[in-house]
Amino acid sequence: MRTPWFVRGDIDGFFGLFIDNLLQLMLIDVLCRHVCGFPPEFITGRILPGAALSILVGNAFYSWQASRLMRATGRNDVTALPYGVNTVSLLAYIFLIMGPVYQQTGDSRLAWQAGLFACLVGGVIEIIGAFVGDRLRRHTPRAALLSALAGIAITFIAMGFVFQIFASPALALLPMLIILITYASRVKWPFGLPGGLLAVLLGTATAWATKAFGLPLFEPGSGAYALSFYPPVPAGRDLFALLTGEGGWKYMAVILPMGLFNVVGSLQNLESAEAAGDRYETKSSLLVNGLGSLAAALFGSPFPTTIYIGHPAWKAMGARAGYSALNGAVVTVLCMMGGVSLVLRLVPLEAALGILLWIGIFITAQAFQDIPKSHALGVAFGLIPSLAAWALQLVEVSLRKAGKTLFEIAPAFGSDLYIHGLISLSQGFLLSSMVFSAVLIFLIEKQFLKAGGWLLAAAALSLAGLIHAYELTPSGVKNKFGLAAAPEFAIVYGITAALLIFLHFLGKPLQDRLSQPKRVRDHRH
Repeated sequence: MRTPWFVRGDIDGFFGLFIDNLLQLMLIDVLCRHVCGFPPEFITGRILPGAALSILVGNAFYSWQASRLMRATGRNDVTALPYGVNTVSLLAYIFLIMGPVYQQTGDSRLAWQAGLFACLVGGVIEIIGAFVGDRLRRHTPRAALLSALAGIAITFIAMGFVFQIFASPALALLPMLIILITYASRVKWPFGLPGGLLAVLLGTATAWATKAFGLPLFEPGSGAYALSFYPPVPAGRDLFALLTGEGGWKYMAVILPMGLFNVVGSLQNLESAEAAGDRYETKSSLLVNGLGSLAAALFGSPFPTTIYIGHPAWKAMGARAGYSALNGAVVTVLCMMGGVSLVLRLVPLEAALGILLWIGIFITAQAFQDIPKSHALGVAFGLIPSLAAWALQLVEVSLRKAGKTLFEIAPAFGSDLYIHGLISLSQGFLLSSMVFSAVLIFLIEKQFLKAGGWLLAAAALSLAGLIHAYELTPSGVKNKFGLAAAPEFAIVYGITAALLIFLHFLGKPLQDRLSQPKRVRDHRH
């Protein structure tokens, strides 16, 4: 059977993935300047080319991987795994590692070195995860993996961008509705025009038309663009500057959870892809994921890469293998030519946000649709930690804009908002989401031993500080990583696990007896 490498749906897929990558590159450009003190030319000449190389490595592999699966199965509807810079790690490394280093020392280069160290160690963790991830995937209910993914999709992706859309309805609302019309009804536009491209073109045309009439809705970036070439430059000595001494090791409380977050998140995305019909090998997928992060660190980007959320949405768009390779090539050219800022001067970001909103709601729906009906309770329970993490972000942003800190205001919340419960639930939310969902699913199935095993894992994670543990400091909420980091949670989880194990081993004969049909019991009597 003929398996085309590039089809029309790849154009839509390319726009979705490219906009997603472009958003991360924008965040890098803006936050590295304002939080870490990096000069603009340093970002353009060192960081973005390194990020582009890591994106190219992963996109090329996952495109080839999809093509290989097409040939192996004889199917022509296989979709490549989406891939790019990890948003959560990006924010964590900027605000919890590089930002604090710059604020304490005033040395932006030292802050960059700390970020490179974090990215390097994170990549190593991802590579280790490639060899143990398949076992974790086999013993975790699909609903538990999809629930955590849905939590991120509906909060940090869908809700975050829908606010921006409705803040600029003249620019963003029509493109969003075009996206919904295209992908919900699968309508075909005249001349075979892809819906994603149509949405971006209409949004861009509206932006420039309103600007021509003097309406203050769209303001392109200032400054002239100068065409140049910025090849990736090996980081060399800077990468290993903090390996000796205390250096970057004191940030392991951030690096280790983020590395585990990337591994677990990639497993969830692989499960999401399998639920949509494309099963990829865990080991090779995670291994390239980690190698991409290593490539980023080796060539000056302090930001890990990861398999992205959204494979089923791109598959529904009709994307196959080519969209991934095309995205890697375009992102690489833009970064190496310094063209990221040029694109943002021409195309309003609001014109493309509808694509990300669609991906968010599609992934949330999949978590309920592609599981046994009885497991829906587990999905709903698993959404709660993500909602808490998102709510905490809203609280912190609101306080920061008001010139206050959570450290100052926390005692004033009282019973109006149990802020310490919100913080506890948000810490390690991806892992606790999986635990909550898995425990409830195994309880529904009356598999008490497995439910107890997951609660023992929750106790261990609490003791290590990977979930629930935190310190509230004047600079914000910080991870509390170490022995007995969250002992109250660990004790309760451990006691409940013991109860469930008791029910399994000592209560099993009674459960079997009570579950027998009444007439069988009467006959035995």
